[in-house]
Amino acid sequence: MKILHVETGRHFLGGPQQVVYLINALRERGHDNTLVCPPESGIDGVARLAAIRVQNLFCAGDLDLPFAYRLSQFLREHAPDIVHCHSRRGADLLGGLAASFADIPAVVSRRVDNTEMRLMATLRYRPFKKIIAISDAIAKVLREHDVEDERIAVIRSAVDADAFAREPDHEAFRKEFGIDNDVFTIAAAGQLIPRKGHRYLLQAVADLLHRHPPFRLVIFGDGYLNSQLRAQAASLGLGDAVQFAGFRDDLDGFIGCFDLLVHPALTEGLGVAALKAAAAGVPVVGFDAGGLSEAVVHGETGLLVPAEDVDALRGAVTTLMEDDQMRQRMSAAGRERMQNEFSIATMADKHVALYAAVLNG
Repeated sequence: MKILHVETGRHFLGGPQQVVYLINALRERGHDNTLVCPPESGIDGVARLAAIRVQNLFCAGDLDLPFAYRLSQFLREHAPDIVHCHSRRGADLLGGLAASFADIPAVVSRRVDNTEMRLMATLRYRPFKKIIAISDAIAKVLREHDVEDERIAVIRSAVDADAFAREPDHEAFRKEFGIDNDVFTIAAAGQLIPRKGHRYLLQAVADLLHRHPPFRLVIFGDGYLNSQLRAQAASLGLGDAVQFAGFRDDLDGFIGCFDLLVHPALTEGLGVAALKAAAAGVPVVGFDAGGLSEAVVHGETGLLVPAEDVDALRGAVTTLMEDDQMRQRMSAAGRERMQNEFSIATMADKHVALYAAVLNG
């Protein structure tokens, strides 16, 4: 098959990484792939390093109609069998429009579980033969927006479980972040935006300062709440117990050095950070929101608590801080589950089957 992928995100976050995973796996299966993305975007450089064929088209967002025109022209010239749109911010709405103009069948991946106006959802998804939800939670949102059930397919995001199974360099990690060997380490990874729920996490850990052994919470990610969250941490007296590390493109290499990942998102498509932590053998604590209950099996690979419940979040973190054996059991269970259920091979095979079904009517 000849597949054209459209990804217009500016930064190389979880979604674009899934696109690279998919294209590489499709290429291994003998399929021809081209990636359309903005110049100098996060995925642009990564894809080129992976020897993926790239076509740069600038996209300013959902209202950038010239992007739809340029894309439709490229589709007519390139003549792929199918178009796969991977992101919001122009790729879905305008990508579907361009595919319609070029009379090429198209599918779209939806990675977020937030709601939108029914009219907007109708316009956004009308051009697509299939809408790929990365979790059952997102599929539910699509049905609530009157997307026909027969057009919805659930294909969960994947992790490179083999890569995360390799033992990380704990000594280098602790030296990099200035963490002593006897300090319990907690990670949080996600954009510093309201729906990621960092404010609840800071409140939860503040009460642990004088009641538990030394710990360090390292928060990875950037966002417009950066200054506000730092101010909150200071007002709670967290001091050196919390470290804001910003966005790190090497996080995958040392996520396995942490004792625990806390993911307090209030809405979540699936939770790729939680999948990566599990693959690296790190138990996860999070809010039972969106698709996170599909990324974490409560009581088996981590603990889930009601959204916005600071006391429950604190209690779950405390439980895992104090119970080494529980963490070890969850570590082993998480690794096994990622290998069995969230492999790149499984994800790619499901996409190939979906493309074939679309092309065969």
